[in-house]
Amino acid sequence: MSKTVAIHQPNFFPWLGYFDKIARSDVFIFLDHVQFPKTGGVWCNRVKMRCGGEARWVTGPIKRAFHGVLAINEVAWADEQPWRRKLLKTLAANYPRAPFFKETMAWLEPLILTPESNLALYNMAVIKAMAGEIGLRHEHCVASSSLGCEGQASGLLVNLIRKVDGSYYMCGGGASGYQDDQAFAQAGVSLVYQGFQHPKYPQAGAADFVPGLSVVDALMNVGRAGVRALLAVR
Repeated sequence: MSKTVAIHQPNFFPWLGYFDKIARSDVFIFLDHVQFPKTGGVWCNRVKMRCGGEARWVTGPIKRAFHGVLAINEVAWADEQPWRRKLLKTLAANYPRAPFFKETMAWLEPLILTPESNLALYNMAVIKAMAGEIGLRHEHCVASSSLGCEGQASGLLVNLIRKVDGSYYMCGGGASGYQDDQAFAQAGVSLVYQGFQHPKYPQAGAADFVPGLSVVDALMNVGRAGVRALLAVR
């Protein structure tokens, strides 16, 4: 059977397009054993949410006092900071009038408070739990670190796809600028571009629709069934 594989770093409360990949893939690989940037922000520990009617970064602080290079699955949260409680306060301050605020917080709060100190393990657990709440299957989600593959850039992706017997690689729209399409072709892997079109939905208190936010925004406004419908999951 032909398998479609999607590969993505374990992001922090990711956007709708991330869950679209989970819904449409036969195997979803969390790319957790590649290098974490020493400086700057990445999607693994920050995401945009609607705060004060605007899209603003919400960040989970990490321990940056390390030497050399760390893989994503070696990064730890800076748990000496009460960032989980701060995130809950941010949601309570910005979404109290959203139609599904109470329903969403009932299951999201304990998820946010998960005491896992490892960034990758926390994010992967949160993503799979959120997928389950939305009604998406998530048993096909695996960590790249569990597959024993090495390589660089597109070569690593090809090796991961081969490891899970994939035939197709689902890539995002921005991938064409940096991936080596020839490497996939030589490995017999066909490229499938995701082509995700961001759906619009009512955002409580917003004059204009703000796209690209954490899936939390959609959950607050349209609920679990609504998000499932936005992703057109059958």
